Amino acid sequence: MSTPLAEAQGIVKRYGPTLALADGRLTVLPGQSHALVGRNGAGKSTLVDILTGLRAPDAGTVRFDGEPAPPLADRDAWRRRVACVYQKPTLVPELTVAENLFMSQIHAAGPAGPGLRGGRGPGGRPREEHGVAPRPVCRGFIAWRRLRGRAAELLDTWDIRVDPEARTADLTVEDRQMVEIARSLSFGARFIVLDEPTAQLDNREIERLFGRMRGLQDSGVTFLFISHHLQEVYEVCHTVTVLRDARWIITAPVADLPRAALVEAMAGEAVTAHAHTRDAVPTASPVVLDVRGLTSTAYRDIGLTVRRGEVVGLAGSSGSGKVELAETLAGLRTPTGGSARIEGRRLPFGDVRAALDAGVGCVPRDRHEQGLIPGMTVGDNATLTVLDRLGRFGFVGTDRRRGFAAELIDRLDIHTEGPAQPVSDLSGGNAQKVVMARALASDPRLLVLINPTAGVDVKSKESLLARMDSAGEDGTAVLVVSDELDDLRRCDRVLVLFHGRIAAEHPAGWRDHELIASIEGVDHG
Repeated sequence: MSTPLAEAQGIVKRYGPTLALADGRLTVLPGQSHALVGRNGAGKSTLVDILTGLRAPDAGTVRFDGEPAPPLADRDAWRRRVACVYQKPTLVPELTVAENLFMSQIHAAGPAGPGLRGGRGPGGRPREEHGVAPRPVCRGFIAWRRLRGRAAELLDTWDIRVDPEARTADLTVEDRQMVEIARSLSFGARFIVLDEPTAQLDNREIERLFGRMRGLQDSGVTFLFISHHLQEVYEVCHTVTVLRDARWIITAPVADLPRAALVEAMAGEAVTAHAHTRDAVPTASPVVLDVRGLTSTAYRDIGLTVRRGEVVGLAGSSGSGKVELAETLAGLRTPTGGSARIEGRRLPFGDVRAALDAGVGCVPRDRHEQGLIPGMTVGDNATLTVLDRLGRFGFVGTDRRRGFAAELIDRLDIHTEGPAQPVSDLSGGNAQKVVMARALASDPRLLVLINPTAGVDVKSKESLLARMDSAGEDGTAVLVVSDELDDLRRCDRVLVLFHGRIAAEHPAGWRDHELIASIEGVDHG
């Protein structure tokens, strides 16, 4: 067996009374994609922080290529060994790709200086052989032409097809991820941690990302892949390590570990798939949402209804218009034509407050950017939609808010120290439950859910979907947009958008290949 590229043994980490890791272990061999999985709170983030030099372990060892990890203060040494591409991007959106790639190296020493750190490219050959010579950008003044040229060389070296002069904010999510990977490679790191890289991608984008990963692996790059989507582990990874309750549980070749066994290792118990079991919504049930001729640049002539107590899914690729349609109904966008009514009353567009007043609750697609205010508490975030109910004349009763928030915490089974805990302290699954709690707090007539289980663990996912089920059972009309087949299986019917139009409708009980064929525009006759 070759020397592990990265190895952690016996890692222990405490934060005050909290034991974040009791026995963290990981052995990653060069050239592989190694999955790290576990429920939120299992210790994955803590282990990644220690592997990337952001935290020191209280006990245990970390080694790279058989050598001890560098001192925590030596950031350059860490950058040469490992990098993490986080779910939340770290690029500066208003800068170009080239500026982001070399932002930390713009002030390199003069003409004889080291320039880019790390001297090996694909196949282990010196970087100069691949057209990315280790020379600095400038001294004092930025040589923009040289900066752009070096960026183009770096991207070409690793076969990353992104325009170095493009504004980063204009890139797709997958291209931004590849730019972050290229930036890591420019320092010499050949061990890249990907933290939930597919959470905001559709099926086609995921396949492209996996293809790029395989190409980089062939060039000598090794990945630690963190995902809650277990099917992806089987598609792209060679080996998987499971953490549970802050401890190492198992490391095994992916091919030798059936999906049921992997889920059981993560959960500590057998987890069975949930099928649609609710009774069909009567056709006489009143229509809550009535959409007619709704049109925008993303979708055209949309007509649909959702009845009281009905759960309707929206499926499609990223260019289908499904997310834009849902965001329109939640007040986040304005269409160019058509209408929508909630229980017979016109639904206002382009105004979130007005949509909320009309009876729409929403879980947006990105809890980091749209769903939470990180500087506020759990209670503050959960009750933002109902402040008018908790006080008079603009004043909010503290006790009433705390009590209402406590009820929501109990209702959603949010694992927290209480309403006063900062929401930024919560795991991903519990943070998403706070977003769901806020959407339900106003007792909406229509609940719009956009990727409601993205980036959460198995048990949190089941809890969130159970809340979706119970909302329908309570008489709420539910519209759920998701790329996850498990989410859509809970729906009474699924509408498929293709190139901005509703192309198919599948009643409960559909088979996977039927829905996927509709999403991809394949007609099975």
